[in-house]
Amino acid sequence: MSNKVNVTPLHDRVIVKPAAAEEKTAGGIIIPDTAKEKPMRGIVIAAGPGKKDEPVTVKEGDTVLYGKYAGTEISIEGDDFLIMRESDILAIV
Repeated sequence: MSNKVNVTPLHDRVIVKPAAAEEKTAGGIIIPDTAKEKPMRGIVIAAGPGKKDEPVTVKEGDTVLYGKYAGTEISIEGDDFLIMRESDILAIV
């Protein structure tokens, strides 16, 4: 899987590839897909230029933390991504 996408976000939008959810608990129990928590960490794949007086501060390759319900799920070339406003990003890790 390549992290490059042929989509350019507009304004202050950012495309994030969510980190893989943990599949086992510390005790070794396998968690089914339906019970997994949505990851709140991911890698910035593409970022828009920002608004007129507010450039985007995250850049491609940054690992970020975002809110549990942030962004809109999209599928590009078979891979799942989130597209969100930069203001939905809580921190760069």
